[in-house]
Amino acid sequence: MRNSDNMNAIATLRPDYMGFIFYDKSPRYMGDDYAPDNMYHLPRSIQRTGVFVNDKEQKIAETIERYALNAVQLHGNESVALCKKVRQMGVEVIKAFQVDALFDFTLLDDYAEVCDYYLFDTKTIGYGGSGHKFDWNILNQYNNHKPIFLSGGISHEDVDSIKKLRHLNVYAVDINSKFETEPALKDVALVSAFVSKLRE
Repeated sequence: MRNSDNMNAIATLRPDYMGFIFYDKSPRYMGDDYAPDNMYHLPRSIQRTGVFVNDKEQKIAETIERYALNAVQLHGNESVALCKKVRQMGVEVIKAFQVDALFDFTLLDDYAEVCDYYLFDTKTIGYGGSGHKFDWNILNQYNNHKPIFLSGGISHEDVDSIKKLRHLNVYAVDINSKFETEPALKDVALVSAFVSKLRE
């Protein structure tokens, strides 16, 4: 998210996390001079989450400090060593993986001790934001040892399907492009309807 008024409106829906993208190739990029005051007032119950793609340790550390981030989502090809260093910065680490029918779940083993959650997104040429869904049946191969964020083209029509995934260790549902009126601007009514139905 990026627009202050939109953030405030979404905050009233009590999301557990709110994402801020610090990847300059994304249409949702926060920019180099985004004012931290725009997010400082958010309720403490909302985890302010910075999204990074293949960034340097120093930049991530500086961004965490400047925006008082609670969590970091690493959405690129970050190493185990970098994940460990970021976790030592005192934030939750959500490591994203792009999933398709050939995804090798043993790749997760090395990351088990250096992140708090895995995020499974649709495999694309870029790094997320495709608006496309992957086949969730693939997740039946996952060992469920670590809680996951489910991501990738999720829409308001997916609530019933998500509720059928009770056999999986789904900790959070990551919604984005299907709930936007334009990049980084959420349709509050649509998000509200989705959240209400999901929490029933």
